[in-house]
Amino acid sequence: MLKKLGIKGRVLLLTLLPTSLMALVLGGYFTWMQQADLQTQLMQRGEMIAEQLAPLAAPAMGHQDNELLERIATQALEQTDVRAVTFLSPDRTLLAHAGPTMLNQTPSGSGTQMLRRSGSDATRYLLPVFGKHRNLAGDVIPEEADRLLGWVELELSHNGMLLRGYRSLFASLMLIAGGLIGAALLALRMGRTINRPLSQIKQAVAQLKDGHLETRLPPLGSQELDELASGINRMAGTLQNAQEELQHSIDQATEDVRQNLETIEIQNIELDLARKEALEASRIKSEFLANMSHEIRTPLNGILGFTHLLQKSELTPRQLDYLGTIEKSADSLLGIINEILDFSKIEAGKLVLDHIPFNLRDLLQDTLTILAPAAHAKQLELVSLVYRDTPLSLVGDPLRLKQILTNLVSNAIKFTREGTIVARAMLEEEHEDTVQLRISIQDTGIGLSNQDVRALFQAFSQADNSLSRQPGG
Repeated sequence: MLKKLGIKGRVLLLTLLPTSLMALVLGGYFTWMQQADLQTQLMQRGEMIAEQLAPLAAPAMGHQDNELLERIATQALEQTDVRAVTFLSPDRTLLAHAGPTMLNQTPSGSGTQMLRRSGSDATRYLLPVFGKHRNLAGDVIPEEADRLLGWVELELSHNGMLLRGYRSLFASLMLIAGGLIGAALLALRMGRTINRPLSQIKQAVAQLKDGHLETRLPPLGSQELDELASGINRMAGTLQNAQEELQHSIDQATEDVRQNLETIEIQNIELDLARKEALEASRIKSEFLANMSHEIRTPLNGILGFTHLLQKSELTPRQLDYLGTIEKSADSLLGIINEILDFSKIEAGKLVLDHIPFNLRDLLQDTLTILAPAAHAKQLELVSLVYRDTPLSLVGDPLRLKQILTNLVSNAIKFTREGTIVARAMLEEEHEDTVQLRISIQDTGIGLSNQDVRALFQAFSQADNSLSRQPGG
């Protein structure tokens, strides 16, 4: 809450809060004490009035003069806070009454002492009247001094006491309000005294933020604020000097850049010439690759032709299987040569993948069959594992997929001395007309370090040149 208040609000709060609490506590305490004193005074007045009425009523009770009792009761009502007066016979029979009907709270008892009972609106006093109370009238009979002549019942109202209490409370509240108003005015004055220099500091900092570094603060009227203003002025001077030095450096750098523009233009011309030379070299390289591909295609077609002729001759099943493997390898090599012929498309980013039907299980099996002799030579086991939920009839580019698998399995054979090489095909995601497959090659070879894994997909990179020479690639 204090964070949302300004300095003026905080000063006002810190001044009024303890003052208000102290005023409320002291006002409540003194009001309670005064109310207790008023109640004690009321009790004492009631006892005094009742004791005064007993000697006055004793002769009338002795002579059974009820009219005199009525006059005494009526005169008693003129006393402050007296609400009603009743005179009773010894057996509590009504002899005389003045005032409103008494509330139903008559004290019970039959002793010789005064009885008292307080309610929310009034207090009732009941005092026995004996023969000795006739001393004031001069007609006391000694043998009847202890005889009960009757009862005096007096009722005092609490209204006067409450009214005096309310007046006292109102006066206390007015004093408290006056004190709080004075404290608030003093707090506001103090807040303005503190807030005015802080506003000047705030405005000066805002001007410095906007770039007016020549802004300076005047003396603010107190030692602490003057020290703060002096620090801000020193900071502004430092910033102004730094800005001037920075502007000088910028001007110098701009001049240097202007002088170097001609050099940069010359370098751009040289770079453009180098780029044209590189493009020409790339064109020559592409032509060379195309020519070499045509040269390689001629003997390869001869191999395929003689393979077809041998397949038509009488051969054993094993020889036919070998010829099938030779044919598949030659077809793969022919596909690679076709890719070399399309090298210009690859460089231009216009290579288009084929969309033809093929069987995934057959493609995996053909790939492993081609590489089986190399694996068997190292006594390695090649395993093709296709998960049950994997679709087999697909449409895509089987040639490039086969090339990728051939490279992966070939590397696995090269870097595996013993164990098993497993080619797995599994379904990752399936949509309405497309599927996402995961094909993994797992071997028990030397593996790759984390650094080699990060460079795995970089062009023309090897994990360890010295090590790669051992398996032959």
